[in-house]
Amino acid sequence: RARFPAPRAAVATIATTMPSVDSGPFKGVTTAAQFKAVLEGGAAAGRIAPPLVAGFLDFYQNYSAAVLGAGGSEATVTAVMAAIADRVLNQFSDPYTFPSRHERMTAPYNYYEFGQAYVRELVDFSKSLVGHADRFARVAAQLAAGDNVVLLANHQTEADPAVWALLLEGAFPGLATDVAYVAGDRVVTDPLCKPFSMGRNLFCVHSKKYMDVEPELKEEKQKTNRRTVSALSKALGAGGALLWIAPSGGRDRPSEAGEWRPAPFDPAAVELMRQLSAKAAPPGHLWPLAMHSGPMMPPPPAVQKELGERRLTNHVGVGIALGEELGIDAIVAGIDEGDREARAAAVARAAYEAVVAEYAPLRDAVGAGAGAGGAFSQPWAATKKEGKRARAARAVRQFFGMMSRA
Repeated sequence: RARFPAPRAAVATIATTMPSVDSGPFKGVTTAAQFKAVLEGGAAAGRIAPPLVAGFLDFYQNYSAAVLGAGGSEATVTAVMAAIADRVLNQFSDPYTFPSRHERMTAPYNYYEFGQAYVRELVDFSKSLVGHADRFARVAAQLAAGDNVVLLANHQTEADPAVWALLLEGAFPGLATDVAYVAGDRVVTDPLCKPFSMGRNLFCVHSKKYMDVEPELKEEKQKTNRRTVSALSKALGAGGALLWIAPSGGRDRPSEAGEWRPAPFDPAAVELMRQLSAKAAPPGHLWPLAMHSGPMMPPPPAVQKELGERRLTNHVGVGIALGEELGIDAIVAGIDEGDREARAAAVARAAYEAVVAEYAPLRDAVGAGAGAGGAFSQPWAATKKEGKRARAARAVRQFFGMMSRA
């Protein structure tokens, strides 16, 4: 298709379309003991590497602690983990290669709902917040008019796309599903990440952080990046594109004191998106986006280039907040037009400072469990109390129940 569809009208329900039932060794697994037995049996038969077995069992344990601690059931934990293991192992036997532009896959297996169901169990909706819902409405209106929107966001966890969608799917379903992420190496190469990435719209790039990890592949990686820039240009030229990019090039890390703060933005990344947006015929808008999700799925303390990092999960509140749209002309006013580096640095600095300004109060409000008030709202609470949450839980049970009966 020529473009991602414009956001649909707001609805008060959560979609319950579920993926088709998949077959495989985890079909019918309903208990922790069965889950472990399948893994160990696969290792004994040489089908599953022992380190992967240990990793899955550790993943199961900490996911179980998070879900059970929030009042969830062991049956849900087992079903979720069995589904993840099934999809991950499928990547070893039938690996998917991401093109420069990937559109979310919902058939024959619904990878979007798969990812949503997993992360939904980790979100404490009573503490989660959306900052400046009126600005999200303005973004939706811009997209509906055929304009392009680029979100310049900080990035904290692998679950950020699901967090974005879960917090917006009720009030702004189009924003939840139709956003396209500029994605780096890890999310399209790590077998544990790939099934979740397959459920998102992506423009795939190779990060500068990993460009020289395999020197013999550097030239091909650079070619891929050029193809992706071309794909981005075409999407923006068609109009109505909603793009999400993390100009920091990776996930935020907490300080030694444990305080979360957005990592600095790379001016080159911001400038690329500004230029692509400006060159497109449809009008373009750059919005700073603050995301707070780090405590849910904290990354390793330091950037690790090896795949297969340990997955830690917690049931916590999360949040997103939009800053005001960037006024590029005002930002670069007074800077010589020929000094491109200075102008790019000024735009990146303005975007970063706007994200930081939104992030601190968002982080503090979520952490305090302050609830809706002032600039913060909880769109999922707009219907009858717990109505939406109940429907979401029913959707999870339906999805994973189907898989366990397969």
